[in-house]
Amino acid sequence: MLSRLLSATALCATLIAAPALSETTFPAVLKGQAVLPALTLIDPPADAPADARVSGKFTGAARNDMAESVAGDTGAMHGKRPTGLNLPFNGQPLQGFSGFAMQQAEDGTTYVLTDNGFGSKLNSPDALLFFSRILPDFASGKVEVKETLFLHDPDRKVPFRIAYEGSDSRYLTGADFDPESIQIINGEVWIGEEFGPFLIRATLDGKVLAVYPTMQGEEVIKSVDNPANSGTSVVGKDWIVPRSGGYEGMAHQPGTSLLWAMLEKPVMTAEGQPEGAFLRAMAFDTAAEKWTGQGFKFRLAEGATAIGDFNFIDATRALVIERDNGEGDPSLKCAGDPAPDCFPLPALVKNIVLIDTASVDAEGFVRRIGHIDLMDIADPEGVNRQETQATRDLTGKHTFPFFTIEDVMRVNDTQIMVANDNNLPFSSGRKLDAAADNEVILLDVAEMLSAK
Repeated sequence: MLSRLLSATALCATLIAAPALSETTFPAVLKGQAVLPALTLIDPPADAPADARVSGKFTGAARNDMAESVAGDTGAMHGKRPTGLNLPFNGQPLQGFSGFAMQQAEDGTTYVLTDNGFGSKLNSPDALLFFSRILPDFASGKVEVKETLFLHDPDRKVPFRIAYEGSDSRYLTGADFDPESIQIINGEVWIGEEFGPFLIRATLDGKVLAVYPTMQGEEVIKSVDNPANSGTSVVGKDWIVPRSGGYEGMAHQPGTSLLWAMLEKPVMTAEGQPEGAFLRAMAFDTAAEKWTGQGFKFRLAEGATAIGDFNFIDATRALVIERDNGEGDPSLKCAGDPAPDCFPLPALVKNIVLIDTASVDAEGFVRRIGHIDLMDIADPEGVNRQETQATRDLTGKHTFPFFTIEDVMRVNDTQIMVANDNNLPFSSGRKLDAAADNEVILLDVAEMLSAK
C-alpha cells in the first residue's frame, strides 16, 4: 500500500533483510552530563479533572487507586526486575523525554516532549500530555525545568472522542495520543505521534490547532492503534503501521516549511510481515498543510530494531538515533534464564547516524555517512556522574545503556546533545534494580559533524 503510493524518491524495495552495513564509526567524547531524577513529579493544572491528580492507576490488571502500592518492574522482556519505584504516582511524572525540537526558545532553553505516559492507550488514560522547556546545567549536573505546557483541546479540533471529553478543560491524555517528536515552526508547536499516526499542530501554550492524518495520495495510512480501527481490523488492509511504530522522529528541514516524519518501525505487508529492515520517512508541508508525496528509506544497521529521534544539522544532513531493544551493560548478560543479577537483553546497538537526505539511491535509500556508538563514548576527563553496573572496567569510557534513547540535537559545530526516555517506572539500564533517570549528555563529535 504505502510502497505503491510513495513518490519516485522512495521506490519499493525487495523484501529481504538489510545487509550488514560497513561505514565509518566516528569518535565521541563526553563533555557534560546532567540528570533529572527518575521520580520527578509535577502537579496537574488546577483546572484538570481530579482523576489526573494520581497517575498510573490503570497500569495493572485492574484499577488501583492506592498511591505507591504496586512495585514497578522492567517487564518480561527485561527479566521483570523491580525498579525500586511504586505505582500509582501522586502527580504526573515528568519523564519519558521523547524528542528535542531543533529550534531552541529565545532564552536558550530546549523544548523537550514527554510521551504518552505508561506505554499504551489502555494504561495511560490518567497521564496528561505535555512538553517542557528545560535547561541542562552541565556544570552542576542538574536539569532545570523552566516551564511545562499541557496539551488541551478547547476548540474540539481532535476528530475523535478524547478521554476527558466531558470536561471543560479538555486536557489530552495518553489514551488519546502517543506524542514522540516535536518541532517549533513560526511560533507554533508541531508534534508527531504514534497512534494515528497523526501530526498535531498547537500553540506554544499547548492549545491544539489541528490534527492531520497521514495521507499518501487519497489514502489514509493508519496504525493498528488508529481510533478508526476495531478488533476486526486486518493488517495490510486496514492498517500497516505496527503498534509503537508511528512517528518517533520528525525533523524540520532548515530553510523550508517541510517536516520529515520518520516511522519508528518497518511497515507491514499484506501478508502481515515487516516489509524489510528499513524505515520510511515522509514529507509534510506545514505551509500548505498537506503531505507532499516525497519520501526516503532509512536502512537499519544489523541488530537495530527502531529509531529514537531525527533532527537536521544543516540543509540536507541529519542525525538519526537507531537502537536495539536492549538495556544494561553487555558484561552482565544473563548466561541462562533471566535472574536478578543479570540483564537478559543488554544494550548492544545504540547509534547516532549521520545521513545525507540529498543523496538517495535508485531504490529510495538515504545515504548513511557514518555513526557514533553510544556504548563506546570516551571520557578522558572523568565527566561521568552516574554509576553503571558492569563486570568490565569502564575507566575512561562512558556508555548510554538505555532501552529507549529518543532525543538528539546539534548544539554547535562540534557538539550534540543526547537524552534518554526512561519509561518510568519500567526501565533501568545503569543498575539492575533501579529505575533509569532522565539523563542529558553533551558530546563532542566534531569529526562526524564535519563529515560529508
